[in-house]
Amino acid sequence: MKEVVLLASGSGSNAENIVDYFRKKNISVQFHIITNKKDAFVLERAKRLNVPAEVITKKQNDEGILHERIQELNPDLIVLAGYLLLFPASIIKEFPNKIINIHPALLPKYGGKGMYGGFVHEAVVANKETKTGITIHYVSEHYDEGATIFQATTNVEEKDSPEDVANKVHQLEYEHFPKVIEQLLEKIN
Repeated sequence: MKEVVLLASGSGSNAENIVDYFRKKNISVQFHIITNKKDAFVLERAKRLNVPAEVITKKQNDEGILHERIQELNPDLIVLAGYLLLFPASIIKEFPNKIINIHPALLPKYGGKGMYGGFVHEAVVANKETKTGITIHYVSEHYDEGATIFQATTNVEEKDSPEDVANKVHQLEYEHFPKVIEQLLEKIN
């Protein structure tokens, strides 16, 4: 059975969508959720989904506890699904090409520190982009600079608000993120 660690900092809608996708397809994967926030809604989703979950705060992360926990779990894949902290370089070195992230824009545009969620969609609308989308990429030591695995696009209309763009991007995330994870897991022996 494949092991996947999902990391999220907030609502956890992508984490829930991923777990649901694998369960509906009856693909045997053991999930474990880690969040850096004690009040993150992803913890409620984990309870409802009956997926083990825990909190490892930024301070604990800085002390190496996240690295120790990842070593204990020894996952086949580590998936950042709305995890907002810079991922520790020590884990990246230990799990090369086994850590992926989803970004709500077509990288390299609108990436980097501070570019997440609504901030990305506001920038897309402010700059009158005609297209945006998602980028699923490997995690490197720098925000949003790892090698691209997959991109999907959607049109941005002149009348679209940042919320409209967010809705379009979420639909792409829900459609494609679980499929890309499935494909990556199939390549792992």
